[in-house]
Amino acid sequence: MFHDAKARLDSAAATLGVTAEVVERLRYPDETLCASLPIRLDDGSIRVLKGFRCRYNEVRGPTKGGIRFHPSVGIDEVMALAFWMTIKTAVVDLPFGGAKGGVAVDAKGLSPRELEGVARAYVRAFAEMIDEDRDIPAPDMYTGGIVIAWMTDEITALERRPMPAAITGKPRQLGGSLGRDTATGDGAFLCLERLADRLGLGQGASIAVQGFGNAARVFARRAAEAGYRVTAVSDSSGAAHDPGGLDLDALASHKNETGSVEGFAGALDRDALLTTECDLLVPAALGGVIDADLARKLRCKAILEIANGPVQPAADAVLEECRIDVVPDILANAGGVIVSYFEWVQNRTGDYWAAGTVAERLAERLRTSTDAVVERAERHACGLRQGAYLLALERLCAAIAAKGTQAFYNGGGAGDA
Repeated sequence: MFHDAKARLDSAAATLGVTAEVVERLRYPDETLCASLPIRLDDGSIRVLKGFRCRYNEVRGPTKGGIRFHPSVGIDEVMALAFWMTIKTAVVDLPFGGAKGGVAVDAKGLSPRELEGVARAYVRAFAEMIDEDRDIPAPDMYTGGIVIAWMTDEITALERRPMPAAITGKPRQLGGSLGRDTATGDGAFLCLERLADRLGLGQGASIAVQGFGNAARVFARRAAEAGYRVTAVSDSSGAAHDPGGLDLDALASHKNETGSVEGFAGALDRDALLTTECDLLVPAALGGVIDADLARKLRCKAILEIANGPVQPAADAVLEECRIDVVPDILANAGGVIVSYFEWVQNRTGDYWAAGTVAERLAERLRTSTDAVVERAERHACGLRQGAYLLALERLCAAIAAKGTQAFYNGGGAGDA
Protein backbone atom coordinates (compact mmCIF):
# COMPACT_ATOMS: atom_id res chain seq x y z
CA MET A 1 0.00 0.00 0.00
CA PHE A 2 2.77 2.45 0.89
CA HIS A 3 4.59 1.77 -2.39
CA ASP A 4 1.37 2.35 -4.33
CA ALA A 5 0.65 5.58 -2.47
CA LYS A 6 4.01 7.06 -3.47
CA ALA A 7 3.55 6.20 -7.15
CA ARG A 8 1.21 9.16 -7.61
CA LEU A 9 3.69 11.48 -5.92
CA ASP A 10 6.28 10.57 -8.54
CA SER A 11 3.85 11.33 -11.37
CA ALA A 12 2.93 14.75 -9.96
CA ALA A 13 6.59 15.58 -9.31
CA ALA A 14 7.50 14.77 -12.91
CA THR A 15 4.73 17.04 -14.21
CA LEU A 16 5.85 19.98 -12.05
CA GLY A 17 9.56 19.39 -12.59
CA VAL A 18 10.31 18.95 -8.91
CA THR A 19 13.89 17.97 -8.20
CA ALA A 20 14.84 14.56 -6.86
CA GLU A 21 15.94 16.10 -3.56
CA VAL A 22 12.46 17.40 -2.78
CA VAL A 23 10.78 14.18 -3.84
CA GLU A 24 13.16 12.30 -1.57
CA ARG A 25 12.17 14.62 1.30
CA LEU A 26 8.54 13.58 0.83
CA ARG A 27 9.15 9.91 0.12
CA TYR A 28 9.66 8.74 3.72
CA PRO A 29 8.01 9.57 7.06
CA ASP A 30 9.56 11.96 9.56
CA GLU A 31 8.90 9.53 12.40
CA THR A 32 7.30 6.09 12.79
CA LEU A 33 6.95 4.36 16.14
CA CYS A 34 5.84 0.81 16.90
CA ALA A 35 4.96 -0.17 20.46
CA SER A 36 3.75 -3.21 22.39
CA LEU A 37 0.51 -2.64 24.31
CA PRO A 38 -0.05 -5.17 27.12
CA ILE A 39 -3.78 -5.45 27.91
CA ARG A 40 -5.46 -7.22 30.83
CA LEU A 41 -8.40 -9.21 29.46
CA ASP A 42 -11.61 -9.90 31.34
CA ASP A 43 -10.53 -13.48 32.05
CA GLY A 44 -7.45 -12.18 33.87
CA SER A 45 -4.92 -13.04 31.18
CA ILE A 46 -2.53 -10.62 29.48
CA ARG A 47 -2.63 -10.01 25.76
CA VAL A 48 0.07 -7.97 24.02
CA LEU A 49 -1.11 -5.94 21.03
CA LYS A 50 0.94 -4.05 18.45
CA GLY A 51 0.37 -0.31 18.17
CA PHE A 52 1.66 2.11 15.54
CA ARG A 53 1.93 5.86 14.97
CA CYS A 54 3.43 7.55 11.92
CA ARG A 55 4.08 11.28 11.74
CA TYR A 56 4.70 11.57 8.03
CA ASN A 57 5.58 15.20 7.42
CA GLU A 58 5.32 18.38 9.50
CA VAL A 59 6.59 20.96 7.03
CA ARG A 60 3.16 22.68 6.94
CA GLY A 61 2.38 22.31 10.66
CA PRO A 62 1.70 19.75 13.41
CA THR A 63 0.80 16.33 12.09
CA LYS A 64 -2.85 15.26 12.01
CA GLY A 65 -4.48 11.87 11.50
CA GLY A 66 -6.78 9.25 12.93
CA ILE A 67 -6.26 6.15 15.04
CA ARG A 68 -7.88 2.91 13.89
CA PHE A 69 -8.46 -0.37 15.71
CA HIS A 70 -8.56 -3.16 13.12
CA PRO A 71 -6.86 -6.55 12.58
CA SER A 72 -5.32 -5.36 9.30
CA VAL A 73 -3.36 -2.51 10.89
CA GLY A 74 0.36 -2.70 10.22
CA ILE A 75 3.28 -0.40 9.64
CA ASP A 76 2.90 -0.35 5.84
CA GLU A 77 -0.78 0.62 6.06
CA VAL A 78 -0.16 3.28 8.69
CA MET A 79 2.64 4.92 6.66
CA ALA A 80 0.49 4.92 3.50
CA LEU A 81 -2.46 6.50 5.31
CA ALA A 82 -0.16 9.09 6.92
CA PHE A 83 1.23 9.94 3.48
CA TRP A 84 -2.30 10.43 2.14
CA MET A 85 -3.12 12.67 5.12
CA THR A 86 -0.08 14.81 4.28
CA ILE A 87 -1.38 15.22 0.73
CA LYS A 88 -4.99 15.73 1.87
CA THR A 89 -4.25 18.50 4.37
CA ALA A 90 -2.26 20.31 1.67
CA VAL A 91 -5.07 19.95 -0.89
CA VAL A 92 -7.58 21.66 1.43
CA ASP A 93 -4.92 24.11 2.68
CA LEU A 94 -4.92 23.26 6.38
CA PRO A 95 -1.92 24.25 8.55
CA PHE A 96 -1.20 20.58 9.27
CA GLY A 97 1.02 17.77 8.15
CA GLY A 98 -0.14 14.16 7.95
CA ALA A 99 -0.13 11.32 10.45
CA LYS A 100 -1.91 8.05 11.16
CA GLY A 101 -2.00 5.45 13.90
CA GLY A 102 -3.63 2.22 14.90
CA VAL A 103 -3.72 -0.99 16.85
CA ALA A 104 -3.85 -4.45 15.27
CA VAL A 105 -6.94 -5.76 17.07
CA ASP A 106 -10.50 -6.86 16.36
CA ALA A 107 -12.36 -4.20 18.35
CA LYS A 108 -15.68 -6.01 17.89
CA GLY A 109 -14.30 -8.92 19.89
CA LEU A 110 -13.45 -6.80 22.94
CA SER A 111 -15.63 -6.05 25.96
CA PRO A 112 -16.12 -2.34 26.86
CA ARG A 113 -13.56 -2.67 29.66
CA GLU A 114 -11.03 -4.31 27.36
CA LEU A 115 -11.63 -1.64 24.70
CA GLU A 116 -11.00 1.08 27.27
CA GLY A 117 -7.76 -0.68 28.22
CA VAL A 118 -6.58 -0.59 24.59
CA ALA A 119 -7.49 3.09 24.22
CA ARG A 120 -5.63 4.14 27.35
CA ALA A 121 -2.63 1.90 26.64
CA TYR A 122 -2.30 3.46 23.18
CA VAL A 123 -2.15 6.97 24.63
CA ARG A 124 0.43 5.93 27.24
CA ALA A 125 2.61 4.35 24.57
CA PHE A 126 2.54 7.38 22.26
CA ALA A 127 2.17 10.19 24.80
CA GLU A 128 5.45 11.83 23.78
CA MET A 129 4.00 12.45 20.33
CA ILE A 130 0.52 13.63 21.29
CA ASP A 131 0.37 17.41 21.64
CA GLU A 132 -1.67 20.22 20.09
CA ASP A 133 1.51 21.64 18.53
CA ARG A 134 3.13 18.35 17.48
CA ASP A 135 0.72 15.50 16.67
CA ILE A 136 -3.08 15.58 16.93
CA PRO A 137 -4.89 12.21 16.72
CA ALA A 138 -8.55 11.77 15.76
CA PRO A 139 -11.07 8.93 15.39
CA ASP A 140 -10.97 6.37 12.60
CA MET A 141 -12.26 2.82 12.24
CA TYR A 142 -13.75 1.58 15.57
CA THR A 143 -12.42 4.55 17.58
CA GLY A 144 -15.27 7.03 17.65
CA GLY A 145 -17.20 8.46 20.57
CA ILE A 146 -16.31 6.88 23.88
CA VAL A 147 -12.90 5.62 22.67
CA ILE A 148 -11.78 9.18 21.92
CA ALA A 149 -13.22 10.29 25.27
CA TRP A 150 -11.04 7.70 27.06
CA MET A 151 -8.00 8.83 25.09
CA THR A 152 -8.66 12.46 25.92
CA ASP A 153 -9.01 11.62 29.60
CA GLU A 154 -5.79 9.61 29.58
CA ILE A 155 -3.64 12.33 27.99
CA THR A 156 -5.11 14.87 30.45
CA ALA A 157 -4.18 12.61 33.38
CA LEU A 158 -0.67 12.00 32.05
CA GLU A 159 0.03 15.69 31.44
CA ARG A 160 -1.76 16.85 34.60
CA ARG A 161 -3.52 19.62 32.71
CA PRO A 162 -6.44 19.95 30.29
CA MET A 163 -5.34 19.36 26.69
CA PRO A 164 -8.55 19.61 24.64
CA ALA A 165 -6.76 20.55 21.40
CA ALA A 166 -4.40 17.53 21.54
CA ILE A 167 -7.08 15.13 20.25
CA THR A 168 -10.03 15.93 17.98
CA GLY A 169 -13.27 14.10 17.28
CA LYS A 170 -14.20 14.36 20.95
CA PRO A 171 -17.76 14.23 22.28
CA ARG A 172 -19.31 17.70 22.46
CA GLN A 173 -19.21 17.62 26.27
CA LEU A 174 -15.40 17.34 26.16
CA GLY A 175 -14.85 20.14 23.66
CA GLY A 176 -15.84 18.47 20.41
CA SER A 177 -17.18 20.48 17.49
CA LEU A 178 -20.71 20.47 16.20
CA GLY A 179 -20.82 18.93 12.73
CA ARG A 180 -17.89 16.54 13.25
CA ASP A 181 -20.00 13.36 13.27
CA THR A 182 -21.34 14.02 9.75
CA ALA A 183 -18.38 15.95 8.33
CA THR A 184 -16.93 13.25 6.05
CA GLY A 185 -20.25 12.43 4.42
CA ASP A 186 -21.22 16.09 4.23
CA GLY A 187 -17.90 16.93 2.60
CA ALA A 188 -18.24 14.17 0.01
CA PHE A 189 -21.68 15.44 -0.94
CA LEU A 190 -20.42 19.03 -1.23
CA CYS A 191 -17.74 17.83 -3.65
CA LEU A 192 -20.39 15.99 -5.68
CA GLU A 193 -22.54 19.10 -5.92
CA ARG A 194 -19.59 21.24 -6.97
CA LEU A 195 -18.50 18.76 -9.66
CA ALA A 196 -21.88 17.42 -10.85
CA ASP A 197 -21.84 19.29 -14.17
CA ARG A 198 -18.24 18.31 -14.89
CA LEU A 199 -19.10 14.66 -14.16
CA GLY A 200 -22.25 14.74 -16.28
CA LEU A 201 -24.54 13.95 -13.36
CA GLY A 202 -27.96 15.55 -13.72
CA GLN A 203 -31.12 15.37 -11.65
CA GLY A 204 -32.06 11.76 -10.90
CA ALA A 205 -28.61 10.33 -11.64
CA SER A 206 -28.11 6.86 -10.13
CA ILE A 207 -25.58 6.21 -7.37
CA ALA A 208 -24.19 2.89 -6.08
CA VAL A 209 -22.49 3.00 -2.67
CA GLN A 210 -20.08 0.31 -1.48
CA GLY A 211 -20.26 0.47 2.30
CA PHE A 212 -22.89 1.72 4.72
CA GLY A 213 -20.93 3.16 7.61
CA ASN A 214 -21.45 6.61 9.03
CA ALA A 215 -19.90 8.61 6.18
CA ALA A 216 -21.64 6.55 3.50
CA ARG A 217 -25.04 6.92 5.22
CA VAL A 218 -24.70 10.68 5.53
CA PHE A 219 -23.58 11.02 1.91
CA ALA A 220 -26.34 8.75 0.59
CA ARG A 221 -29.04 10.59 2.56
CA ARG A 222 -27.91 14.01 1.37
CA ALA A 223 -27.66 12.79 -2.23
CA ALA A 224 -31.19 11.35 -2.10
CA GLU A 225 -32.56 14.56 -0.59
CA ALA A 226 -30.96 16.48 -3.48
CA GLY A 227 -32.75 14.34 -6.07
CA TYR A 228 -30.21 11.64 -6.88
CA ARG A 229 -31.29 7.97 -6.90
CA VAL A 230 -29.29 5.75 -4.55
CA THR A 231 -29.96 2.48 -6.33
CA ALA A 232 -27.52 0.09 -4.62
CA VAL A 233 -25.79 -0.20 -1.25
CA SER A 234 -23.55 -2.96 0.11
CA ASP A 235 -21.82 -3.81 3.36
CA SER A 236 -19.53 -6.62 4.48
CA SER A 237 -22.41 -9.13 4.47
CA GLY A 238 -24.49 -8.37 1.42
CA ALA A 239 -26.15 -5.78 -0.80
CA ALA A 240 -29.49 -4.10 -1.47
CA HIS A 241 -30.58 -2.95 -4.92
CA ASP A 242 -33.57 -1.05 -6.34
CA PRO A 243 -33.27 0.69 -9.75
CA GLY A 244 -35.96 3.12 -8.68
CA GLY A 245 -34.02 4.24 -5.63
CA LEU A 246 -33.74 2.72 -2.16
CA ASP A 247 -35.71 3.97 0.84
CA LEU A 248 -32.68 4.95 2.93
CA ASP A 249 -34.56 5.44 6.20
CA ALA A 250 -36.04 1.97 5.94
CA LEU A 251 -32.67 0.56 4.87
CA ALA A 252 -30.96 2.12 7.90
CA SER A 253 -33.60 0.62 10.20
CA HIS A 254 -33.14 -2.78 8.55
CA LYS A 255 -29.34 -2.52 8.98
CA ASN A 256 -29.70 -1.54 12.64
CA GLU A 257 -32.09 -4.41 13.34
CA THR A 258 -30.36 -7.20 11.41
CA GLY A 259 -26.74 -6.01 11.26
CA SER A 260 -26.68 -6.01 7.46
CA VAL A 261 -28.29 -4.43 4.41
CA GLU A 262 -28.68 -7.92 2.94
CA GLY A 263 -32.27 -9.00 2.44
CA PHE A 264 -33.70 -5.49 2.33
CA ALA A 265 -34.32 -5.23 -1.41
CA GLY A 266 -33.20 -6.74 -4.69
CA ALA A 267 -30.91 -9.66 -5.41
CA LEU A 268 -27.39 -8.34 -5.78
CA ASP A 269 -24.17 -9.99 -4.71
CA ARG A 270 -22.03 -7.86 -2.41
CA ASP A 271 -19.01 -7.94 -4.72
CA ALA A 272 -21.17 -7.32 -7.80
CA LEU A 273 -22.09 -3.84 -6.58
CA LEU A 274 -18.85 -2.40 -7.94
CA THR A 275 -19.74 -3.46 -11.48
CA THR A 276 -23.45 -2.72 -11.35
CA GLU A 277 -24.69 -0.14 -13.85
CA CYS A 278 -24.90 3.36 -12.34
CA ASP A 279 -23.96 6.93 -13.07
CA LEU A 280 -21.78 7.38 -9.99
CA LEU A 281 -19.91 4.66 -8.11
CA VAL A 282 -18.98 5.51 -4.50
CA PRO A 283 -16.45 3.16 -2.85
CA ALA A 284 -16.92 3.97 0.85
CA ALA A 285 -15.55 0.90 2.60
CA LEU A 286 -12.12 -0.63 1.94
CA GLY A 287 -8.95 0.46 0.20
CA GLY A 288 -7.58 -1.19 -2.95
CA VAL A 289 -10.88 -2.69 -4.15
CA ILE A 290 -10.60 -1.48 -7.77
CA ASP A 291 -7.63 -2.89 -9.64
CA ALA A 292 -6.85 -2.63 -13.34
CA ASP A 293 -8.85 -5.74 -14.25
CA LEU A 294 -11.95 -4.63 -12.35
CA ALA A 295 -11.64 -1.10 -13.75
CA ARG A 296 -12.29 -2.49 -17.23
CA LYS A 297 -15.58 -3.99 -16.01
CA LEU A 298 -17.04 -0.87 -14.41
CA ARG A 299 -20.29 0.48 -15.79
CA CYS A 300 -20.33 3.99 -14.35
CA LYS A 301 -19.65 7.51 -15.58
CA ALA A 302 -17.66 8.60 -12.56
CA ILE A 303 -16.24 7.48 -9.21
CA LEU A 304 -16.28 9.42 -5.94
CA GLU A 305 -13.90 7.98 -3.34
CA ILE A 306 -15.06 8.16 0.28
CA ALA A 307 -12.81 5.27 1.37
CA ASN A 308 -9.05 5.82 1.55
CA GLY A 309 -7.30 4.50 -1.55
CA PRO A 310 -10.09 2.37 -3.07
CA VAL A 311 -8.62 2.68 -6.59
CA GLN A 312 -5.20 1.13 -7.07
CA PRO A 313 -2.65 3.24 -9.02
CA ALA A 314 -2.49 0.57 -11.72
CA ALA A 315 -6.17 1.25 -12.46
CA ASP A 316 -5.71 4.98 -13.08
CA ALA A 317 -4.70 4.62 -16.72
CA VAL A 318 -7.56 2.18 -17.40
CA LEU A 319 -10.12 4.58 -15.93
CA GLU A 320 -8.70 7.43 -17.99
CA GLU A 321 -8.89 5.28 -21.11
CA CYS A 322 -12.51 4.41 -20.29
CA ARG A 323 -13.25 8.11 -19.64
CA ILE A 324 -14.37 7.47 -16.09
CA ASP A 325 -13.67 10.56 -14.01
CA VAL A 326 -12.52 10.07 -10.40
CA VAL A 327 -13.12 12.47 -7.52
CA PRO A 328 -10.12 11.42 -5.40
CA ASP A 329 -10.22 10.52 -1.72
CA ILE A 330 -7.75 13.29 -0.85
CA LEU A 331 -10.49 15.76 -1.78
CA ALA A 332 -13.76 13.84 -1.46
CA ASN A 333 -13.28 12.58 2.12
CA ALA A 334 -11.48 15.68 3.45
CA GLY A 335 -14.57 16.96 5.30
CA GLY A 336 -13.57 15.04 8.42
CA VAL A 337 -10.12 16.58 8.75
CA ILE A 338 -11.45 20.04 7.90
CA VAL A 339 -13.93 19.96 10.78
CA SER A 340 -11.23 18.42 12.99
CA TYR A 341 -9.20 21.54 12.19
CA PHE A 342 -12.21 23.66 13.18
CA GLU A 343 -12.40 21.75 16.47
CA TRP A 344 -8.67 22.35 17.09
CA VAL A 345 -9.16 26.08 16.48
CA GLN A 346 -12.19 26.22 18.79
CA ASN A 347 -10.31 24.35 21.54
CA ARG A 348 -7.36 26.71 21.33
CA THR A 349 -9.42 29.90 21.31
CA GLY A 350 -12.29 28.85 23.57
CA ASP A 351 -14.72 30.27 20.98
CA TYR A 352 -17.19 27.52 20.06
CA TRP A 353 -19.16 27.86 16.85
CA ALA A 354 -22.82 27.23 16.03
CA ALA A 355 -23.64 24.33 13.72
CA GLY A 356 -24.52 26.73 10.91
CA THR A 357 -21.12 28.41 11.16
CA VAL A 358 -19.33 25.06 10.95
CA ALA A 359 -21.42 24.04 7.92
CA GLU A 360 -20.80 27.35 6.13
CA ARG A 361 -17.05 27.24 6.72
CA LEU A 362 -16.84 23.59 5.63
CA ALA A 363 -18.74 24.36 2.42
CA GLU A 364 -16.58 27.40 1.63
CA ARG A 365 -13.30 25.55 2.14
CA LEU A 366 -14.41 22.60 0.00
CA ARG A 367 -15.70 24.91 -2.76
CA THR A 368 -12.37 26.73 -2.83
CA SER A 369 -10.34 23.52 -2.73
CA THR A 370 -12.43 21.79 -5.40
CA ASP A 371 -12.14 24.76 -7.73
CA ALA A 372 -8.35 24.83 -7.21
CA VAL A 373 -8.12 21.12 -8.07
CA VAL A 374 -10.21 21.62 -11.22
CA GLU A 375 -8.00 24.55 -12.23
CA ARG A 376 -4.84 22.42 -11.91
CA ALA A 377 -6.48 19.58 -13.84
CA GLU A 378 -7.45 21.91 -16.68
CA ARG A 379 -4.08 23.70 -16.72
CA HIS A 380 -2.19 20.42 -17.03
CA ALA A 381 -4.82 18.55 -19.09
CA CYS A 382 -5.12 15.74 -16.55
CA GLY A 383 -7.69 14.11 -14.30
CA LEU A 384 -8.92 15.37 -10.94
CA ARG A 385 -6.66 13.01 -8.98
CA GLN A 386 -3.53 14.28 -10.70
CA GLY A 387 -4.85 17.83 -10.30
CA ALA A 388 -5.19 17.29 -6.54
CA TYR A 389 -1.66 15.88 -6.24
CA LEU A 390 -0.26 18.77 -8.24
CA LEU A 391 -2.00 21.28 -5.97
CA ALA A 392 -0.76 19.52 -2.84
CA LEU A 393 2.79 19.23 -4.13
CA GLU A 394 2.89 22.93 -5.04
CA ARG A 395 1.91 23.82 -1.47
CA LEU A 396 4.33 21.36 0.11
CA CYS A 397 7.17 22.65 -2.04
CA ALA A 398 6.30 26.24 -1.13
CA ALA A 399 6.47 25.32 2.57
CA ILE A 400 9.81 23.56 2.11
CA ALA A 401 11.09 26.61 0.22
CA ALA A 402 10.01 28.93 3.01
CA LYS A 403 12.08 26.86 5.43
CA GLY A 404 15.23 27.31 3.42
CA THR A 405 15.56 24.19 1.23
CA GLN A 406 16.95 25.13 -2.17
CA ALA A 407 16.39 23.84 -5.69
CA PHE A 408 12.96 22.40 -5.61
CA TYR A 409 12.02 23.15 -9.17
CA ASN A 410 14.17 22.78 -12.27
CA GLY A 411 13.87 26.40 -13.33
CA GLY A 412 10.29 26.85 -12.14
CA GLY A 413 8.47 28.49 -9.27
CA ALA A 414 5.83 27.42 -6.79
CA GLY A 415 3.05 28.94 -8.88
CA ASP A 416 0.30 30.75 -7.03
CA ALA A 417 0.08 28.20 -4.21
